[in-house]
Amino acid sequence: MKKILLISFFAVIIFNCNKKDEEKPVSELEPLAYTIYSNKLELFVEFKPLIVGEVSRFAAHLTLLGESFKSLDEGKVTVSITENGSASVDAPNPPGIFRPEIKPVKAGNNFKVTFDIVTKDFTDQIVIDDITVYPNVQSAIESQVEEPEGNEIPYLKEQAWKVDFANQEVKKQMYFYTIRTTGQVLIPPSDEAVISAKSSGIVNFNGNSYISGMNVFKGEGLFSVSGSNLNEQNINTKILEARYEYEKAESEYKRAVELVKDKIISEKEFLAIENTYDISRTLYKSLTQNYSNSGIKVFSPISGFIRTINVQQGQFVEAGQTLAVISKNSRLLIKADLSQKYFDIINQIQSANFRTPDGKTYDTESLNGRYIISGKSTGQDNLLLPINFEIDYRNDLIPGTFIEVFLKTTRIPDALVIPVSALIEEQGVFYVYVQTSGEGFEKREVNITGSDGMLVQVLSGINEGERVVTKGAYQIKLASMSGTMPVHGHEH
Repeated sequence: MKKILLISFFAVIIFNCNKKDEEKPVSELEPLAYTIYSNKLELFVEFKPLIVGEVSRFAAHLTLLGESFKSLDEGKVTVSITENGSASVDAPNPPGIFRPEIKPVKAGNNFKVTFDIVTKDFTDQIVIDDITVYPNVQSAIESQVEEPEGNEIPYLKEQAWKVDFANQEVKKQMYFYTIRTTGQVLIPPSDEAVISAKSSGIVNFNGNSYISGMNVFKGEGLFSVSGSNLNEQNINTKILEARYEYEKAESEYKRAVELVKDKIISEKEFLAIENTYDISRTLYKSLTQNYSNSGIKVFSPISGFIRTINVQQGQFVEAGQTLAVISKNSRLLIKADLSQKYFDIINQIQSANFRTPDGKTYDTESLNGRYIISGKSTGQDNLLLPINFEIDYRNDLIPGTFIEVFLKTTRIPDALVIPVSALIEEQGVFYVYVQTSGEGFEKREVNITGSDGMLVQVLSGINEGERVVTKGAYQIKLASMSGTMPVHGHEH
């Protein structure tokens, strides 16, 4: 009798357990997660397995791609499932997360889940293929596969949206062997004009307090040089003397014109008088050119900016002394210093990148640059060969700045490269953070070689098609060191 009761007891337990599994609620199902990129957006979406008759709630995280990834804070999102209808939401809640809901009506395989995004600036569509709609909860439970635990570092979208964050797909592309050296930003000699004093005297600024960096226009009066208060080298006295000599020579010339007609003076005497007249007239006109009561005015011969001012208000200057240097806002010169050991490959240099002290890196090609000429000899006090590139003028490039230059030589086809900004260095070893899921990252050691200041070639550690963090890697590193899981604000 006891044996029969014991069997019955276990039968009841087994029946109740099976019944409990059949009645397992949808909320206990593990959510599905997908991360898909379009040209404009990243979609990271989480939702429970789709079941006929059960409301499916989507948490669609939409990120605007760009130099820095930010949440999509406005727009309408419509989600539709093949043969199962659609649903729309008109705004995110919270910013960046759209929560449409659909109750599937037909089971099946290989369905598409389509997200249509409409904003004031653009429209986009992102499709997830091969989605299954299950006929009941039990079939959904049986299809679930337990994911193996990995070394993912969790970093939520809500965290990434608050910082300067971006990632980039790893691709193979054309690259160059580079030579790293130093250089300087200069102004081409043809783009500068030296303003000199036309006479000796006292310098007066022409109304404005001119300083280095100010823009000036061609023909703009900058200075005047006056000698009215000088006992020696007085320009006013010189002009009076030149005027007297000029008027005297002019009178003698007019008289000589009549005398030579009557052959009272010889042709030779006439030519001597005419020559004296021409010289005195030229001297007088040159002295009085741009002359006024305030002195001789000095004008800018070109439009551009004042690179240097070499005098002060009220300073005495000699004729020919430099007053200022004006530079055009048109071109700049990048001068790199190359070691003599690279002399044999000078002809292979095609372009260059250069980095300024503020950490910004520029490409000569993108600045309409051209390789001008390389030096054929070193200087007396410099054993380096000068390499010159001419580029478009930029306000943020200051002439005279010393720079780091990366000279590009021979091509490397199909090189696996990543931005330099993706690298994290720890005791001489380089790492990157690879995005393995929408909110999961993995720290990878990489073997690198050669940098052109913008990109670095990767020999091992990552694969083509993976996405590496290019901005915000340090924040992920801090998150991995915190030792606590971030609180997730998503609702399903």
